[in-house]
Amino acid sequence: MPFARLASATTPTAHIGLGLAAVGRPGYINLGREEDLPADRSVDALRERTHELLDAAYAQGVRYFDVARSYGRSEEFLADWLNARPDVDDVVIGSKWGYTYTADWTTDAEKHEVKDHTLAAYERQRAETAELLGDRLDLYQIHSVTPDSPALTDKELHAKLAEAAAQGLSIGFSTSGPVQADAIRAALAVTVEGAPLFRTVQSTYNVLETSAARALAEAHDAGLTVIVKEGMANGRLASGHAPDVVRAIAEETGVGADAVALALILRQPWAGVVLSGAATTAQLASNLHAAVVDLDDDQLARLAALVEDPGAYWERRGQLLWH
Repeated sequence: MPFARLASATTPTAHIGLGLAAVGRPGYINLGREEDLPADRSVDALRERTHELLDAAYAQGVRYFDVARSYGRSEEFLADWLNARPDVDDVVIGSKWGYTYTADWTTDAEKHEVKDHTLAAYERQRAETAELLGDRLDLYQIHSVTPDSPALTDKELHAKLAEAAAQGLSIGFSTSGPVQADAIRAALAVTVEGAPLFRTVQSTYNVLETSAARALAEAHDAGLTVIVKEGMANGRLASGHAPDVVRAIAEETGVGADAVALALILRQPWAGVVLSGAATTAQLASNLHAAVVDLDDDQLARLAALVEDPGAYWERRGQLLWH
């Protein structure tokens, strides 16, 4: 498992990864995006921003980088960075297939991505990823599995994924939506020739949305590495938008609201890697402070009171605009 390299690392930030969803394409649903990105969102401008983030993250001990076929040119930007730094050989690279980017580098497309969990989509996108990342890819995840996803029942697809695993690629899945726990448990039951197929799970978990916690603990106990995404709730927990309680705890601990939000996740015993989705180096530096935040029982109780109903949380997320 490539994540064994992270488990053995001793730096405080070893369990924080960098996801490139926010900088691999000009449009996304994070709040505050107008201030986070330059007015020029050309391919070259976002490539430069991505490389700045990767340089800063690596210099501060981050060793897991997360991209996807649907994150615009994120795989390309990461591949360019890796190719320019052949001495960087201690990172873990994860990507995802199952969504196709369709916005054509605009922010106002009718559809920004299209979901397809068929075997044909896997084979097409696996070839596209291989062309960019080659043997630097460590983990390939099915993007946003839900309980009704055909990826959970397609035996031919499972066989192809198991074949890739036999060749050294770790196979994982990510989840989204109010029934993430059901999707996680269904995926844990998928086997090929009696052996579990998946080695990692990437799910949304944050101060406001904790419904997958028990299922993620079960996945951890089953031997999967748990990767946590959307720890900032698409910007709702960032300093400019965070609830008053989060801001108050930030003042008490001397860090930003974002670091408080990520610190809550890092203290979960099942959390293997927690993703930063930073779009600026300043955001990244603030996020990384989470590694040294020690929340007390009173602060944890106050954060627990902010948990939302999963249905309401995901309904609000679905209303966020691409911009």
